Amino acid sequence: MLLPNSVQKLIKLWSKLPGIGEKSSRRMVFYVLRQDTAWIKDFASALTKLADEVHHCSECGNITDTDPCSLCRDTMRNRKKICVVETDEDCVAIEQAGIFNGLYHVLGGQLSPLDDKEIPQESLDRLRRRITELRVEELILATSPRIEGDLTAYAIQDTLKDLPVKISRLSYGLPVGGSIGFADRVTLHMALESRQEML
Repeated sequence: MLLPNSVQKLIKLWSKLPGIGEKSSRRMVFYVLRQDTAWIKDFASALTKLADEVHHCSECGNITDTDPCSLCRDTMRNRKKICVVETDEDCVAIEQAGIFNGLYHVLGGQLSPLDDKEIPQESLDRLRRRITELRVEELILATSPRIEGDLTAYAIQDTLKDLPVKISRLSYGLPVGGSIGFADRVTLHMALESRQEML
């Protein structure tokens, strides 16, 4: 059966989302088609606003619709500690767990030679500037407990070796090969509390 072009296009676009195959994508599109027009237009408007209004904070790199973001503007946060994460999703997971009251720095990538991925240089430059300007005392590396996370952590440590800042890394509680974004509050809390200084 030949589907309308708009339906085919949406199925193709949705199937690019993580964990969504063509069958799941098709089910989602047909679900949307069963909704009333107002809901579909509201859904489309939300996606358009996402593209138009959401961007990365110029200070920490997290997603925001204001600049700087609300976390960077919060004067009650401990500005002597920065938690470095790979993605904004990791930042949201730690923040929603309510276990950290410092600032964040979202790298926007990780070091993975096999995938030809590198940490964005502008993110590392911004991190150096923040450490110096804020006189940060501790940098907590919350990179994923996988080989890419290890490589990323050591690359950051090497890049910042000339700065007088203590560098620690999350440890106990996070499973090897796991993801910060999927860890529960208790696991994240234990990992943060049991962090170890990188030597």
